Amino acid sequence: MKASVFISFILLAGMSFGQKLRFKVVGQKDTTVHLVRYYGQKLFYADTAEIKGGIVEFDGSKQKAGILGVFLPGQKMFEFIYNNEEVYIETKDPDFIQNMVVKKSKENMVFNDFIQFIQPKKTEINRLSERRAQLKASDSEYKVLGDKIDEINKEVIAYQEALMANNPKLLVSKIIRMSMDITIPEAPVNEKGQIIDSSFKFKYYRSHYWDNVDLTDDRLVNTPVFGNKLEYFFGKNMMIQHWDTVLYYGYQLCDRLNPTSTAFEFCVSWITSTYGKSNIMGMDKVYIMMADRYYCSKNAQGKSPAFWMEEKKLEDLCEKIPVRKTLVMGVKPPNLTLLDTTDVKWKDFYSLKAEYTILYFWDPECGHCKKITPRLGELYEQKLKGRNIEVFAVGKAVGEDFEKWKKFIRDNKLTFINVAVTDQLYRKAMENAAPLLKYTTLESLNYQTTYDLETTPRVFVLDKDKKIIAKNISISQLEDLLDRLQGKEGLPKLFPPDPEEEEAMH
Repeated sequence: MKASVFISFILLAGMSFGQKLRFKVVGQKDTTVHLVRYYGQKLFYADTAEIKGGIVEFDGSKQKAGILGVFLPGQKMFEFIYNNEEVYIETKDPDFIQNMVVKKSKENMVFNDFIQFIQPKKTEINRLSERRAQLKASDSEYKVLGDKIDEINKEVIAYQEALMANNPKLLVSKIIRMSMDITIPEAPVNEKGQIIDSSFKFKYYRSHYWDNVDLTDDRLVNTPVFGNKLEYFFGKNMMIQHWDTVLYYGYQLCDRLNPTSTAFEFCVSWITSTYGKSNIMGMDKVYIMMADRYYCSKNAQGKSPAFWMEEKKLEDLCEKIPVRKTLVMGVKPPNLTLLDTTDVKWKDFYSLKAEYTILYFWDPECGHCKKITPRLGELYEQKLKGRNIEVFAVGKAVGEDFEKWKKFIRDNKLTFINVAVTDQLYRKAMENAAPLLKYTTLESLNYQTTYDLETTPRVFVLDKDKKIIAKNISISQLEDLLDRLQGKEGLPKLFPPDPEEEEAMH
């Protein structure tokens, strides 16, 4: 990222010591206005006041340090720095930044000068870039335009360096430094002058990504620049969107932060919640493992590292984490030993010598199960049975469901392994489970809790070592996955994609 790109951030942060925040908006009618603040990229209401005669004041003692903004009717806003000093700024519509005059506030004076310098530079770079995009790399003008862009960028970098050197104690310097890319050295070469590692620059950039950020300064968290950097770092341009990769860099970043800091709170919360909302299969591992490490563990004081969470919310969050940790990608889930339809033979899936095992949970009375289970039976019979792939299906068979379970299996000719906590087994377990433990386990008898089964159907795909490699996928997705894993992509598909089924499996 070029230094000139960072015009997008407008203002900066500081510490609150009760300073007066005074603004004059020329031509503004008397009305109610709001003070807003940043926490990462998000804006929150911070205070409310009346603007009269174009003048409005706020009390800084009520605010946390950070980027603040004056929010006016009509979705209009201008931002400013608050950093342990009084602020007095005058401006007017339609361009609050271009018309801004800083009467009081060293931070805002320095930054406003920077904005006034950099805005025309950005405009010129955009113009030159648009022109260059219309040319071919072989055109003579292409290189000329590129040289002009580089020259402007060098001017911007020189200005930024001078600003930081002349104002080492100002927060604006930290913000500008945070927004600048690190300097990447040339890649090492061998004795023939050949580059040893073609990905050296990328690896260096990623490993030194945070070098220009003072991670000990919590004021930086209250700027959109910090939030944008965090989001970019965990985005697809910086790392493979794989749960273990995200966790590796998530742990690496969070573990280096002061565990009592706002930066720690923000980074842990952002990573956990972001991947907790992800629709990508397997990304729940990031949420679960982050929760386990930073919410549900105990620090040296015997408390949760998540100091910002209420005790009740922590209890609710952590209640099922121990179970869910055993059901994430790459983990070998608990074995189940249950009775088959004969009600006398014990079967377990750990003992299966299959290349892949499909662990399937269903209920004969479940609407989606009635549709999906026969499809799984057909897929198994026509494709998977002869390819060393087993299905270990755990059905609901207590009470009246026992006969319904067996009838469904017969009617749909389900030839894969079918087991259950049968009605007989259930009644024996309720009377005294101890004798049964010679054959099975409490985890098996309580499989719904063991596998966190709030709904059915549920699918887990296991490799030859019985580790989870996929879960909660439709029959179409299952067929496609197994064909690809076994190098049979070219085979005709039995089941086309089914959006309704995919929704049910999630």
